[in-house]
Amino acid sequence: MKNIGKIILGILVISAVAYRLSAPRNKQESKKPKNIILLIGDGMGLSEASASYFFKDSVPNFDRFTTIGLIKTSAADALVCDSAASATAYATGVDTYNGAIGVDMQKKPVPTIIEKIIPMDISTGIVTTSSVMHATPASFYAHAASRKSYQDIAAFLPTSKIDFIAGGGTEFLDKDKREDARDLYKEFENNGYEVETNSLPNKTTEKKQAIFLAEDGMDKMLEGRGDFLPNATKMALDKLSKNKNGFFLMVEGAQIDWGGHDNDTDYLITELLDFDKTIGVALDFAAKNAETLIIVTADHETGGFTLSTDDGNYNKIKPTFSTGGHSATMVPIFAKGPGEENFGGIYKNTALFQKMMDIFK
Repeated sequence: MKNIGKIILGILVISAVAYRLSAPRNKQESKKPKNIILLIGDGMGLSEASASYFFKDSVPNFDRFTTIGLIKTSAADALVCDSAASATAYATGVDTYNGAIGVDMQKKPVPTIIEKIIPMDISTGIVTTSSVMHATPASFYAHAASRKSYQDIAAFLPTSKIDFIAGGGTEFLDKDKREDARDLYKEFENNGYEVETNSLPNKTTEKKQAIFLAEDGMDKMLEGRGDFLPNATKMALDKLSKNKNGFFLMVEGAQIDWGGHDNDTDYLITELLDFDKTIGVALDFAAKNAETLIIVTADHETGGFTLSTDDGNYNKIKPTFSTGGHSATMVPIFAKGPGEENFGGIYKNTALFQKMMDIFK
């Protein structure tokens, strides 16, 4: 009996020590983040992300993630998804048709994550290398039956209450180019925005900021765009992080997709590496702001991009394409920060919305 008592006492002591060691870790894992940075590499499948390991001179920022999953990308009406349906799934949690911007299968508007959290006094931002009216960014603030309704989509921006906006799109804002002749620049000013159309400002302001630096999409990296995406992301984080209630920032590397559509390896890879650099900006920010969750994913894969051998040479890679359109392959999702454990696994694109909304509730 005495030996049995010692064994039981030993088990209790070991259990207590194990609990004390594991409790802080469990507490950390269950802690909710206050901020979310969602980075979307448009058209970036697993092969595209893998290319960063072979075409970047240093270790890519993808290597800094430990929680990784896969997202199923099909639209409600098609096996192969487009940016509009996918971004609407991410922004609203609704499975919808290709071409839909913030609407369901009946073309009825569905509240976006940005529209839901602004009343919670959470700051919001959108940064993209495309026009801000293009499908991916548009799905986070607008509602349109067709992604091609750029002028209608643009009209949502002045009253969107988004704190920081940066990308292209002056073509859809200029009253001389609009069918309705609306002066959207004036509407921005009337709604408390400071608008910039010449260059990325050197600093943030107290007002909401709307920055449009191209008629449509921004220049390619190959054309000298430079560090617009990482710098605009830094600026957005500087502005949004001033809100003690938290923020949501969506950053899109839009032209990875365009390089895929063109079957242009140099175009795709230079855009991918620019996106990877921007991921580094987000991760560095989160390293100093522990309440920040970083999520990196894609809306779909473009080009059927593959890292092939060059004529059977296993030590030389020759990127190839199988299509000028999209593919149905699953896309990777990477997460880092408090709550990251909720983003691993395999799930439908609509699930990402609820996972993010659970953080802000």
